[in-house]
Amino acid sequence: MSEQGGAEQHFGEYVVVRRHTSSYVAELVLDRPKAMNAVSTDMARSIAAACEALAADRDVRAVVLTSTHERAFCVGADLKERNSLTDAELVRQRPLARAAYTGVLELPMPTVAAVHGFALGGGFELALACDLIVADGTAVVGLPEVSVGVIPGGGGTQLLPRRVGAARAAELIFSARRVEAAEARELGLVDVLVAVGEDRAEGLAVAGRIAVNSPVGLRAAKRALRLGHGLDLRAGLEIEDAAWRSVAFSGDRAEGVAAFNEKRPPNWPGE
Repeated sequence: MSEQGGAEQHFGEYVVVRRHTSSYVAELVLDRPKAMNAVSTDMARSIAAACEALAADRDVRAVVLTSTHERAFCVGADLKERNSLTDAELVRQRPLARAAYTGVLELPMPTVAAVHGFALGGGFELALACDLIVADGTAVVGLPEVSVGVIPGGGGTQLLPRRVGAARAAELIFSARRVEAAEARELGLVDVLVAVGEDRAEGLAVAGRIAVNSPVGLRAAKRALRLGHGLDLRAGLEIEDAAWRSVAFSGDRAEGVAAFNEKRPPNWPGE
């Protein structure tokens, strides 16, 4: 059970979902401590399954991606497993790995990564797939894949330049360098920097502040932000208008306006 009164649901051996029912927040917990949360095939399958369950849960308004390991958020792909795979096995494994990263990326509600320690390669890509990244002072992030003969394959080449621009992303990816917490905040690799050990608490607090708002509005706002990014202004405004029309006649909109006028907290119907 979580400390906020929610229930735990296990997905395979290495992934747990904690639903904090009092705050409408869920934690997606990486729990493979013996391997510093290195993403094996089984773990990737579990992440994808957990995301599928969360996406379908209308009671979840925000998700926080956390880690149980004291010194690592996630060190990326399980290279020991990768080293044992034949070429044919690697080809078959690829869609399972992709499903884990796209599962996080495509969650319809706002997502927050709570990062401490190492978040490298696929680990940093899981964080980049979230809408916001909270990190503590021990965080070390980076995409070092070219140093082992591959490239970021969990969205890093596309998500990092959207955060920090093409040239800066190129420097970070081509150099394969690791970036410590203070510089990561300065470069925009993380959004909020907190004291050591406070990343999970702050991630949950951020998610809690998000989750008091309309679940219909939150999902529509995220959809507009994601679909409109990179488009020209006219096309982006059309995306926004479509998202606005999807909420303008919703029960949440009616409740929100009524609650404002009656000077009371809204009781969102979520539809």
